[in-house]
Formats: sequence, C-alpha cells, structure tokens
Amino acid sequence: MVTRSSATQFLILAFFVLYGASTCTHTAAQELLKGFRATPNPSVSSFQSLLNDSTGNFSLGFLRINRTQLALAILHVKSSEPLWLANQATLARWHDRTQLIFNGSLVVSDPDEGVFWSTGTQGDRVVLLNTSNLQIRKLDNPLSVLWQSFDFPSNTIVENQNFTANMSLVSSNGMYSMRLGDNFMGLYAKFNEGTDQIYLKHRALQAKQTIIEGIPIYARVNPDGFLGMYQTGNTPVDIEPFMSFNSFQSSDNGFLMVRLEPDGNLKGYNWDGSDWDLNYQAIRDQCELPNPCGSYGLCLPGEGCTCLDNRTDFHSGECFAPQSGNFCEEGEAKNDFWILRRNGVALPFSEWMIYETVSSLDQCETICDGNCSCWGAVYNNASGFCYLVHYPIQSLVGVGDLSKVGYFKVRTIAEKKREVGSGVGFGILGLAILGMIGAIGFGSYRVWSRRRRDSRILEEEGGLSPGPYKDLGSASFRSIEMSNR
Repeated sequence: MVTRSSATQFLILAFFVLYGASTCTHTAAQELLKGFRATPNPSVSSFQSLLNDSTGNFSLGFLRINRTQLALAILHVKSSEPLWLANQATLARWHDRTQLIFNGSLVVSDPDEGVFWSTGTQGDRVVLLNTSNLQIRKLDNPLSVLWQSFDFPSNTIVENQNFTANMSLVSSNGMYSMRLGDNFMGLYAKFNEGTDQIYLKHRALQAKQTIIEGIPIYARVNPDGFLGMYQTGNTPVDIEPFMSFNSFQSSDNGFLMVRLEPDGNLKGYNWDGSDWDLNYQAIRDQCELPNPCGSYGLCLPGEGCTCLDNRTDFHSGECFAPQSGNFCEEGEAKNDFWILRRNGVALPFSEWMIYETVSSLDQCETICDGNCSCWGAVYNNASGFCYLVHYPIQSLVGVGDLSKVGYFKVRTIAEKKREVGSGVGFGILGLAILGMIGAIGFGSYRVWSRRRRDSRILEEEGGLSPGPYKDLGSASFRSIEMSNR
C-alpha cells in the first residue's frame, strides 16, 4: 500500500531526477566520447559551451561571429576571450544543419557545404586541459596524445605552449603571420597574393646560451613574464620581457598570452583576475607598423595619418581603394596607371626590403617602370639605394630628409573610384547648401510678409495694436533677432 507520505517523496524524487536530466543537457561535459554530436542553438547570441576543463577557466564550444557565422573555439571563460579557433579561415554557418561530431575525429560539417574542419584522427575521447590545450586520446593509452590544439595555434599562444618552426600564428584578418627561422622570429605581411613581405625580424640575442647550428629554435611564453626563444633545455637563447611584470604578479588567477593582432603587431597580455593588462609590444611606434594608414597612406611620426598625394582627405579612412595583382596582365589594365611622386618618404621596414644600388633617381625609376611586377620604388640619394616595392603600395613614413624620394604607380581605376566618391560627396554637400539657401530665403520671405501685414494692421488701427498681439509680436521679433545673430 502506498501512503500519502511515500507518494509525496516519490514525486519529489522524480522532480529532482527530471530536473537533473534537463539541466545536464545544458551543462558542458568534461570529456567527449565517440558518438558525440552537437548543433548550434539559435537562441545563443555569443558562445555555446560544449566542453569545459576541470577548473572551469576554459571552455570549448561554438563561437558566434558576425551573427550568422560559426567557429569552433576555446574561450577564456572569465573574459570571454577566444584563445583558439579551429576553422578561422573557413567559417561555418550558425545554422541547425551545421554540426560538430566526434567519431574518432572532431569534425565541423554541414550537409550543404561539406566538411569545414577535421582533426583526421582515430581517437576515443576528447579532453580540455587546465592549460587550455584540447587533446584527443585513446582509452587504452590515456597518456598517448593523437592530436592537440597546442600544435595548431590560430592567432594566439598561451603560457607554457611551445611554438615551433612548423607552426605559424595568423592574425584574425589573415593579413599577417608569425613564423620562426633558424635563429630568429619573423613577422610577415600578405600584401599581395602568393607573396609574403617580412616587416619585423628579431634575432635571438644569445644572451644566456649560444645557438647550436642545425638545432631548430622554438618560442614559449614563460609564466615568469617573458616571451623566450629556446633550443634545448629550459635556458632561453633570447628573452623578450613583459613590461612592468614580475614574479610577484603570478597568482592562481594569472594567465599570460601573446597574440598577433589585426594591425600586425605582436602583443603580450596578462590576466590579473579581472582584466587583461597589455605588457608587451613587439612594435612600439605606430609608424613602424606594416600598414597603419592604409593604401597610399603616409604616417607622420607623432602626428598621425595623411595621404601621399597631398590632395585626398584621409578622414575618409583611405587614400585610394586597396589594389592587388601587378601590371603584367595583358589588356588595358597593363598600362592603365599614372605616377605619383613624393619627397621625404621612407619604407617602415626598409632593412628587410629588396634594393639595388644605382647612380641616380632616374635610374631607380627606370628599373621600376620597366618591371611590370613593381608597384613603386623609394630612392635614397645619400646611399644610392633603390628599394623596389613588389606589392600594391601600403603606408609609408614621412621623414625630414627630402633626398628620400618615392615613385609610385597608381591604377587609373583607383583614381576614378576616388573621384567618383569625391563627386558624390561634393554633390551631396551642394544639395545641402542649396537646401539651406532655400530655407533661409523662405524664412526671410515669411518675416517680410509678416512685417508688411503688421504694418498694414497698425495703419488701419491708427498706429495701436491690441495688447496680446503686441506681446506676441515682440516675442516673435526677439526670436527672429536671435536667429539672425
């Protein structure tokens, strides 16, 4: 026989079982096993967590980008800062047909678009470590790592993550990358399809240990507050210290990362428990960045951006429309350009540019003019160096030395686009001025008409007006007088 008390207890127990089951479906797991499948939740606006580390500091899930796109990402939970993106170059749709599955391999796919990203493994479980490292392992050998996110960084490396010569950091806009050479760390810009231009090269200073030929170097963010380059062991061959950082700042809440930013700068940050502190910059001066002022822009140290042609207003955000390709194609575009010259300019990273030694500015210009892959040249009269630019012209730096002269090709189509934009702007301005003139004229006509009517009324009333009208009239004239000042 079931009593009322036992029935009540049964209902309460059933409620908690059902409640627990419903909440578990919304709580991220701490491991993923074969057969796991997830799709984006349309009600989630930013991040849908799927897998957490044991501390709750990091989470793997769907990151919503530009409202309609999706990336599989690892987030620093307290700051909601993405530390790793699986498919940064090929974003999926935030759509119920997009799915993440684990069938031995982690796969992001869409029946309409196919596979966006896959680990290509045959594992049994997926775990997220308290270092933010995502790993795929076998059940029969838990220590065997088949794949890990630390080997495939996107735009960020975190503390204790080794960055090797087989890896690259790529900025979120795809324009810049960081790679390691035999004894240096290099930053590269993709100013033209198929070619990379190095704009920063930091050689290992060998301050504490000598580099051994033939052994590759690797970089690592040290928890003590520096970006180091290593070869063997734990003694760095080079140290790039984080600014205003010391060992006393390390804490349970502290966390370091280095990121390649969309402007091409490499920056280091420290999580102090409530915010990210900027503690390191590879490039300190804005004008030394690879392209701070855009196409055909001129960076003036301490002053900001202007345009090379001295005619275009930089406030529009660009001097000429970004260009691509070269002048080697057949057809009208091959020779459809004009020449822009400017004194007192230099390339921000000329020490890494290709150059030839010539005897004159004319010879420098002739070399570029006869080369259909050359977009411009910068000539230094003092050294005779002729720096050839084999990509569409980016920002240059203004210098006081007028013997440094720039010679730049500008596609005529870019000039036409600028003129069309300027024409539209001037047309709108002209219409606005005409509108203002019309409004002023109409207002003046109404004032003249009212005064004429008032004068006629005064004449008809013998020069006297009723009290209320007199008060309103004086107030009206005061408002007109104020508007005419």
